Amino acid sequence: MSRQHPESSTKLVTLCESGDVGELALIKSLLDANGIAYAVQHEHVGALYPGVALLGSRVMVEERDKQRAEVLISRLALQIRDTTEEAG
Repeated sequence: MSRQHPESSTKLVTLCESGDVGELALIKSLLDANGIAYAVQHEHVGALYPGVALLGSRVMVEERDKQRAEVLISRLALQIRDTTEEAG
């Protein structure tokens, strides 16, 4: 897996927070697939206490990529909602 890391001289901003490892995996995959560099804070904290949401993972992207990343995440959320409504 090729994880892209932002350069140390760029300003990082919060894209989103997630307490769910599955959702975090989807977000990371989406960013990777679209060539958006990111960093994740508190990514493995949940492994210390499985099932207990102490700290959500914070996904950070470069400031210049935030708007494009938000559009991608919003499309992902919309697709999940559409699939859930069809199943119900």
